[in-house]
Amino acid sequence: MLDHVGVRVRDFAKAKAFFKAVLAPLGYELVIELTPEMGVDYVGAGFGPRGKPEFWIGTGQANGPVHVAFLAPNRAAVEAFYAAAIAAGATDHGAPGVRAHYHPNYFGAFVLDGDGNNIEAVCHTTA
Repeated sequence: MLDHVGVRVRDFAKAKAFFKAVLAPLGYELVIELTPEMGVDYVGAGFGPRGKPEFWIGTGQANGPVHVAFLAPNRAAVEAFYAAAIAAGATDHGAPGVRAHYHPNYFGAFVLDGDGNNIEAVCHTTA
């Protein structure tokens, strides 16, 4: 089990606004922001559910593009994630739908963020 994942971004302000919008339908919120004045060597933001940052973005040397999949509580949340991502400027990389090649209930949606990262929301149930 992972505790958290971090990716570097070129435009921090734009990426922060993007992830704030697209992760909200999945129950994630901006939990913390870090700056060099706090003793780190980058500007960063941690997003997560229930006050625990699980997904981080930060300035610095790019480490991508990467693929990150967020677990959605239901298929409606996957669809809401996709709609929010497209509205926030993401590029379609796979509209919401069943990906039976993974398993019969794999319902996912894929977008590319401004840094080319493949961001996914996935639900593994029939609802």
